[in-house]
Amino acid sequence: MHLTLNLALWIVAGLLAAIFLLSSAKLFVPKEKMAGMGAATRWVEDFSPGALKAIGALELLAAAALILPAALDIAPVLVPLAATGAVLLFVGAVIMRLRRGEKATIVIDLVYLAMAAFVAWGRFGPESFTG
Repeated sequence: MHLTLNLALWIVAGLLAAIFLLSSAKLFVPKEKMAGMGAATRWVEDFSPGALKAIGALELLAAAALILPAALDIAPVLVPLAATGAVLLFVGAVIMRLRRGEKATIVIDLVYLAMAAFVAWGRFGPESFTG
């Protein structure tokens, strides 16, 4: 794999992992407090506290799966699988925002979707597990 592409994939995967790590705060922050943090977090009103904790746990796992398998060279195929899961998560986020009429906050989800798609595409490539 070309060194520049590999570096770009590491950077984007790292950014996504950081985003997921921060977002996994749903495990610890009460639903009411999250809903009061602004327009971008009002979506939590549509989910039960248990569902939010499950989403937070999945985001924590995604953060780990985007970095650790490749960094430790243990089952690196998990990285593009995690990125594909992130794509599906952000597709769901976009759909949820459209249903709620939150068009102003949809842009960031589309950016995250593109980032996850880039990592999935790059890590599923024909030379992805050789460099």
